[in-house]
Amino acid sequence: MRSKKLHTTKSEYETLAALRYALRQFLGFSEQAAQRAGLTPQQHQALLAIKGFPERDRVTVGELAERLRVRHHSAVGLADRLVSQRLVTRTQGTKDRRQVYLGLTARGEAVLERLSAAHKEQLRRVGPHIGELLERLRG
Repeated sequence: MRSKKLHTTKSEYETLAALRYALRQFLGFSEQAAQRAGLTPQQHQALLAIKGFPERDRVTVGELAERLRVRHHSAVGLADRLVSQRLVTRTQGTKDRRQVYLGLTARGEAVLERLSAAHKEQLRRVGPHIGELLERLRG
């Protein structure tokens, strides 16, 4: 059995570069939208991670750290800042009181809703182009 030699064509390099550029543009949009809403990009990501966690509307600090790919103590500091801005609540677990859960406040929900609406609109604009680039790479 012969192994297939991988070779990236010039066209594939161009597509990969265009895809990375399109993703960076979207991330730049996202960062600016968060800042206009009075948040850091990481705070926006935290709100989204909490609200978007599968099958729950709250997460542990450890789960937030995992979702954001940060260390536990960094997630604690982030949670502290979100709580002080009244965007997130912190509650102790009932079964294990060492567990700390984070959930969005009504204010946090409202901020996230505005940001999510703007992101969905931006994705409607750039999504088709990103989809075309992904399709080129599949071919």
